[in-house]
Amino acid sequence: MQFQVCLDEVTHEAFTWDLWAAAERIFGGWCSDDGFCYFGLWMVGLGREAFARAVIDSDALADTPEVQCLLGRRREVWNDDWPEWESLDYVAMEAYGLLTRADDGCGDAFYEAVEAEQGAVGGSPGPLGEQWDVRCEDWAMRKLPKLSAMFPLRPLAR
Repeated sequence: MQFQVCLDEVTHEAFTWDLWAAAERIFGGWCSDDGFCYFGLWMVGLGREAFARAVIDSDALADTPEVQCLLGRRREVWNDDWPEWESLDYVAMEAYGLLTRADDGCGDAFYEAVEAEQGAVGGSPGPLGEQWDVRCEDWAMRKLPKLSAMFPLRPLAR
């Protein structure tokens, strides 16, 4: 359970509009709520140093080997390189189920226990920072110059 509490705290640091824009840029111009959650979990897998750099400067993701390996490849063939790690969010719950010998329905009990451990900490209602449109090339080139150059967006159909 402590693992989930720590994971939630760490991924909350990455809950910013600039990182969401970075994910959208990498993904080709769109990233769902769930996709961004899984992207944050993937960022944890990059390691403490890369994660911390990206939280401070989202364009620093362009310098990671994990993002660089996506260059020049169509998204349809990214497969295991796709920048998301949804399964990390279930590790603690699965361990909890094994330890408590609960059946597959331990999810509610697990998340209630995590919430109790976290306490009544009020989280931000949305991502931190200022929301901006990653499709606006002027903004994108100012805020994410490396990622914008690496992952150009196709113009929207009119």
